[in-house]
Amino acid sequence: MPDTTASSVLFVCVHNAGRSQMAAAFLTHLAGDRVQVRSAGSAPADTVNPAVVEAMAEVGVDIAAEVPKVLTTDAVQASDVVITMGCGDTCPVLPGKRYLDWDLPDPAGRGVAAVRPIRDEIEKRIRGLIGEIAPAARP
Repeated sequence: MPDTTASSVLFVCVHNAGRSQMAAAFLTHLAGDRVQVRSAGSAPADTVNPAVVEAMAEVGVDIAAEVPKVLTTDAVQASDVVITMGCGDTCPVLPGKRYLDWDLPDPAGRGVAAVRPIRDEIEKRIRGLIGEIAPAARP
């Protein structure tokens, strides 16, 4: 029988072109189907930041086909955990949700060298989050 108790996580930043895309990709890559993953932006960009795409490719995670998405109340309602990354007060706050705010530099306008430390910090936080919400089953 499939596990229908998988946690769902929504990552939100302003443009959904950098931090939230990296976080969603890492969570999908590392947790697989143990977690439902969404990302969105309060004012989405047209494309994902090319330096972010390059930095993620360096660690074997391909996000080249991702497209920034607009934040909706439905996405928040469908998520157990909402992690904001600089979207301010534009994220709807609904009862019964767990909210975390990750204070991370915005990679907008930065080259890949500046994106790498942001990427690495996001990966570290994602690994910790997985340990909390979707620990691997022990044989």
